[in-house]
Amino acid sequence: MSSHIRLKQKTHWSEWVGLTGLGFVLLVLLLFLAAPLLAILQQAAQDDQGHFVGLRNFLSYVQSPALLQSLWNSVWVSVVVTLISVPLAFIFAYALTRSCMPGKSLFRSISLIPLLAPSLLSAISLIYWFGNQGVLKEAMRAVGIAQIYGPAGVVLAECFAVFPHVLMILVTALTLADARLYEAADALGTSTQRKFFTITLPGAKYGLISASLVSFTLVITDFGIPKVIGGNFNMMATDIFKLVIGQQDFSKGSVVALLLLSPAVLSFAVDRYVSARQTAMLSARAVAFQPKPNVRHDAIMMLFCTAIAILMLGMLGMAVFASFASFWPYDLTPSLRHYTLGLVDGEVGEGFVNSLKMASGTALFGTLMVFITAYLLEKTKGMNAVRAPLQLLAVIPMAVPGLVLGLGYIFFFNMANNPLHGMYQSMALLTLCTIVHFYTTGHLTATTALKALDAEFESVSASLKVPFYKTFWRVTLPICTPAMVDIARYFFINAMTTISAVVFLYSPETKVASIAILNLDEAGDIGAAAAMAVLIGLISAFATIMFALLSWFVDKRTQAWRVR
Repeated sequence: MSSHIRLKQKTHWSEWVGLTGLGFVLLVLLLFLAAPLLAILQQAAQDDQGHFVGLRNFLSYVQSPALLQSLWNSVWVSVVVTLISVPLAFIFAYALTRSCMPGKSLFRSISLIPLLAPSLLSAISLIYWFGNQGVLKEAMRAVGIAQIYGPAGVVLAECFAVFPHVLMILVTALTLADARLYEAADALGTSTQRKFFTITLPGAKYGLISASLVSFTLVITDFGIPKVIGGNFNMMATDIFKLVIGQQDFSKGSVVALLLLSPAVLSFAVDRYVSARQTAMLSARAVAFQPKPNVRHDAIMMLFCTAIAILMLGMLGMAVFASFASFWPYDLTPSLRHYTLGLVDGEVGEGFVNSLKMASGTALFGTLMVFITAYLLEKTKGMNAVRAPLQLLAVIPMAVPGLVLGLGYIFFFNMANNPLHGMYQSMALLTLCTIVHFYTTGHLTATTALKALDAEFESVSASLKVPFYKTFWRVTLPICTPAMVDIARYFFINAMTTISAVVFLYSPETKVASIAILNLDEAGDIGAAAAMAVLIGLISAFATIMFALLSWFVDKRTQAWRVR
């Protein structure tokens, strides 16, 4: 009798731990996601004195020709970049998945280079290529472009920055092809062109829609590239910075932030819809497609991928070359002058230390928070009152631009009567903001890994009266460790390169490297800015290698059961 009571108490205690964990994460997301967004909404409905004015600020925005021009500039630039980057990425993805060309791994690795450095690296490179003292400035003018500062530079730099994001989606879409459809088409004597338009494109249409939405959202919400190479070409992201930091007009800055949030939310909603449709179309009987060698087709794909790879390496290579040039363009002798100027004179060395602290904290605490939350949502029962709002808050960050989230942090954490006011401009707040900003992707990765585990593990544990935390530690965690390594790598790299999420939140003591690069560019030290951007890329590349080694070690220690 007494042992039965103890078992009941143990089960009750386990459920209480799960409820406490979910409640804690819900509280964190309410404080560091929902509350800042509500603070923006509140600020947009107030005047400078804090009085409620309803929609007056929105009407004032509509009546401002300059701000409306920024809105139009943001929209048409995002559309143009999408129309350029998505077709190019589709052909590149098609070459990787539907051809037998050599060097696929090399081309795929080169295509991921933009992910390792801040987005403004491409803008800095374009200035060295086509700026007022650029190598190819005359060639640019020969094709009718007066200068690179403005829409031309923003479009080119954004295409470079969003290409890998779009490519990853399209590679996944084209990998999911069913070989049986192509075999049936071959049996009927269908031409290659007709197979492409009747099988390939329809099968990848949801991937194309998702890629287009991601491209549009990334461009319209990006801050670094327009800030560096936009010149007098105003966009919504730069307008928020000018209104809040330059003019201290928080009400109008909130209005622009809400407008910037709208396309991101719409894109997210559509992407969720098409993703659900894509999942519903998959068949359990599908056969993986294996491309067949075709000399002419493979050669064309090889030439295209080589051209894209040269452009990618040219963009990176110019930044590296310029970072070592003594005095551009008059003295190109290699030296470490710009690195010394940035790390010592520009005090970016301290920024790198802060970036490493923030990235390490984001990777460690973000991964733990994401995985434990996903586990409690997927593998425990009950607590429905907590589950529904937590699941909603877990996916909202994907639709919130970093610039908007950072602005919300100003309004919420800078309130004098806020008990959390002491966190403002601290490294802890920068780390939490970065975790929240990139939370959704990590959450979806963890959820996908956990869904792959059979629910029988939990059922058997429950029947044997084994607490859920023991099953988690002995079974779930070892099996899902590779996914946790991937999540940690994602958090670390994005924390090293992010600009928009923390541009409003740093102090002189907590300035991170990516923001310091922005300040160097503003001061006219573009060579030092290029050097520091290259250093961030090197650190990110080194971190990627370290995570790859960790992944290999983890697979060897925890995934031996997968090998027959």
